[in-house]
This record gives sequence, structure tokens and C-alpha cells, in this order.
Amino acid sequence: MEARIIGETLPAVICKLQKGESILTENGGMSWMDDGFEMKTSTNGGVMKGLGRALAGESIFMNTYTAQQDGLEIGFSSCFPGKILEFDLKDGETIIAQKRSFLCAENTVDISMQFRKKLGAGFFGGEGFIMQKITGPGKVFLEIDGSVVKKELQAGEKLKVDNGYVAVMTKDVKLNIETVKGVKNIVFGGEGLFLTTLEGPGTVWLQTMPISKLAGLLYMGQAR
Repeated sequence: MEARIIGETLPAVICKLQKGESILTENGGMSWMDDGFEMKTSTNGGVMKGLGRALAGESIFMNTYTAQQDGLEIGFSSCFPGKILEFDLKDGETIIAQKRSFLCAENTVDISMQFRKKLGAGFFGGEGFIMQKITGPGKVFLEIDGSVVKKELQAGEKLKVDNGYVAVMTKDVKLNIETVKGVKNIVFGGEGLFLTTLEGPGTVWLQTMPISKLAGLLYMGQAR
């Protein structure tokens, strides 16, 4: 499969498939396609796996598009201003992503939920109890809110992030929640009570404008 990402503010990924190749997306995720694709809708792994994806922000049913001839193109557009990230995962390689970030992938990629083991990370972290666990082999495309900042963390190195800004991370990165220290910092700092702490080793992709943050700003603007 060949793929190219087009656009700036509202990007899309266009995939070119040869006969017999397939691509997977959530229900209703396809934007346009050449004539000659066969579509199959399923839970892609059973009802329980479909329910798990629903908890992780995706639809229970997934659509698989299979090319019936060579050179067919199919497009998938982002639904929010931002970026599309491409990952080419090796067999067994895993990344952890925020809810609702999955756009499309080769049908060899497995998408499931990642349950946060620590209660604090679930209750108070902007990423919530459940994130998406994406395992290769194959190419996967994720949509990110705003621009992207990539951070490489060494073993034991920590990064403090405001809630909601974590977009993607490799599976070995530890995510936890810590309380902001100092009464004045809590009351007047504007960052809330909690910060997300990421600890390496691993790679983290941060997003510059979480949709939850934008929604909050728009709500405040309307309330004034």
C-alpha cells in the first residue's frame, strides 16, 4: 500500500491499494474512493472487542475496504484542524493513543482499548481511564489536534504535561498524575489541581490544541 498526506489545516490521507490489499477504518470514516472497492462491515474480532473499541472512543463496527483491481485510491479526512501522523509498525510493535485519534490502518493492524491501571490516572488525567492500544504489523494513521511536538524521553526522564495534551506514546512510557503543589498555584495558577507526568524510556507525541481545551475556551467566550 502507498499513502500520501495532503492538506495543512484540515489534512487527509490518500491510500493507493493494489488488487487484494485492504484498509480498515471506523464506521463512516471513509471520505471518497475510486470505483472498484469491496466494503465489508464487521466487529473486526468479535462483539467484545467491538465494545472495547467503543469504550476507547471508536465505533463498535469497522469497515474494511478491499481493492478489486490495481491502483485504486481511497481517502480519509481529519474531522478537526490538526495533523495526520503515519506509523509503520513492526510485528508486535505497539503504540498508545488518545481516544478518537484512529483514522485508518492496514487490516493487519490490531486496535483495542488500553485500560489505565492506576485510579488517579483515570479519574484526574485528561487522557482518562481508557486509551487506544494499536499493535502492528502495518501502517496506521492517527489524527492529532493542532500541531505536533515530539519528545524523546530517556530512562527515568520525566515530562509534566497539562491534561489532554498527550496524543500518542510508545508502550513503555509510564503515565501518572501528580497534584500541583502550593495553594496559590492551585487557586491562581490556572492549570487546575493535577498534571500528567510521563516517564521514559520512550517517545511521546504532544498535541498543541486538544479539542477539549478548545471547547472550553469557546464555552467561556459564549458565557461572557
